[in-house]
Amino acid sequence: MINIFIGYDSKEQIAYHVLSQSILKRSSVPVRITPLYLQNIKMFNRERTNVESTEFSFSRFIVPYLMNYKGWALFMDCDMLMRTDVNELWSMRDNKYAVQVCKHDYTPNEKTKFLGHVQTVYPRKNWSSFMLMNCNMCKALTPEYVNTASGSEIHRFKWLKDDSKIGELPLEWNWLVDQYDYKPDVCNVHYTKGGPYFKDYVNCDYNKEWFEEYNEMVKVNL
Repeated sequence: MINIFIGYDSKEQIAYHVLSQSILKRSSVPVRITPLYLQNIKMFNRERTNVESTEFSFSRFIVPYLMNYKGWALFMDCDMLMRTDVNELWSMRDNKYAVQVCKHDYTPNEKTKFLGHVQTVYPRKNWSSFMLMNCNMCKALTPEYVNTASGSEIHRFKWLKDDSKIGELPLEWNWLVDQYDYKPDVCNVHYTKGGPYFKDYVNCDYNKEWFEEYNEMVKVNL
């Protein structure tokens, strides 16, 4: 059983459902998908600020607590589309790491993103948007810590104290749409600037695939 947690945002509800379907359709093993929906996570009571572009900006770090600090879990932003079997990723787990991420090294090429949110620039940007988490090694992420830690501290993985505990995944598992050039064989795409369900990004790379997934999901064969 693969435990997958997906950030849920009330302004991007359809993104969560399409991503979930794309995972289910391609997985060769059972998966358990959990939305990180703030109304259901009572121990997370951090006050939201205007710097946070999504409702799950910080709640993603509550995942090890929800797993009782046992086993492995995958966290994903909702604005993604899985294009291959997630079990291929699962086989990359390495117990010497606390987290495994795609280590992007880039500067966003715009000042705003979807819905007019400011595009913030900081070291290790988008590393936390797709995380394989070895929950037993993430015990520093208590609800108290997640509710109070600064954004720079928590998103840059300073809670690990030791950078050698951050493993690297191929960038193809978190391919940043319209930040990276189009590549046909990536495993998971990330519409980080804005998904094709927003009118301003309807023509982004990999847009047709997203709509194909959506149309297949809502179709009823009688």
